[in-house]
Amino acid sequence: MSIRVGVIGASFAKAAYLPALRHVPDAEVVALASARLESARATAEAFDVPHAYDDWQAMLREHAFDLVCIATPTDTHAPMALAALEAGAHVLCEKPTAMDADEARAMRDRAAELKRITMMGHELRFNPNRRRIAELVASGAIGEIRHAHISNVTPGWADPAARPKGDWWSLAERGGGRLGANGSHQVDLLRWWFGEVTSVLGRVETMVADRVDKATGEPWTATADDFVHMVLRQQRSAHSDVLMSGVARHTMNNVTQIFGSEGTILLANADERLLLATPGGEFEDVSVVDPNAELEGVGKGIWNVSFVALMRALCGAVRDGRPPREGATFEDGWRNQAVLDAVKRSHAERRWIDLDA
Repeated sequence: MSIRVGVIGASFAKAAYLPALRHVPDAEVVALASARLESARATAEAFDVPHAYDDWQAMLREHAFDLVCIATPTDTHAPMALAALEAGAHVLCEKPTAMDADEARAMRDRAAELKRITMMGHELRFNPNRRRIAELVASGAIGEIRHAHISNVTPGWADPAARPKGDWWSLAERGGGRLGANGSHQVDLLRWWFGEVTSVLGRVETMVADRVDKATGEPWTATADDFVHMVLRQQRSAHSDVLMSGVARHTMNNVTQIFGSEGTILLANADERLLLATPGGEFEDVSVVDPNAELEGVGKGIWNVSFVALMRALCGAVRDGRPPREGATFEDGWRNQAVLDAVKRSHAERRWIDLDA
């Protein structure tokens, strides 16, 4: 069976989706759509995709797809996903899921009604080191989880001229910001490792709002968050906190620390070394190498490499007509979005927000 794939969005798709799909033997990318026809044609030509569009709706009308992959700005996710579902396709959607939990719920519910297979672009669930963390936590290797800490600190948005005017990642009205860009990944990992979130305390700030377009010198205002701190109470963790900044002077990369009653787990994605310490012992390297990192044409870094296993798992589910055995679905996407919404509400109301587990 050939799995006919349509892709909406050319940027991240070019970096991750399309190289990964080349390593799924029965996946055939039939068409690609992007906001700019020039970009769509260039990407399609580079990956031998026969059809290119600047109108994603026309692409859905003119082809019958088994799978549609969406890698576009957040404010387009819900309308694109719903249209693809109605057109008869299974759907992969990038994170964050949608503009809010109501949109995410609509995506989840319609997919369930139509019996479509869904997956979110949370590729880190397929990273071997983060899978190993899930196994260590589930097995009780570090005992009862006392607390966990994740930090992601970069200077990417620190310079007021770092982002062009109209950059959607810097606009709240388009679903931009660090909370959605990186926080959605961290919430998904924490839910995977420690269970559902029961309450949230959050701070969501725009620290560098006054910006200037580097090319034109024109001033503009960023409305999306560039700094986030959130504390989560979860079913199996009394305290999980996440600090994310895009406005620091120096890069500190992504660091994960998990502290249990019988051990400690450390992971830094600067070197991707996974370290484990148990009582009376030193930290030992328990890292797991991803064999997909050596595949031809796959970009460097865990974000690109992990998409190979994600695409194989998703296409396997489509091929077999069953739910995915691993990965985040639209159900997870809705639950993740509910947490992100609660973080924003906590900041606005300056208090803890409880969620239904």
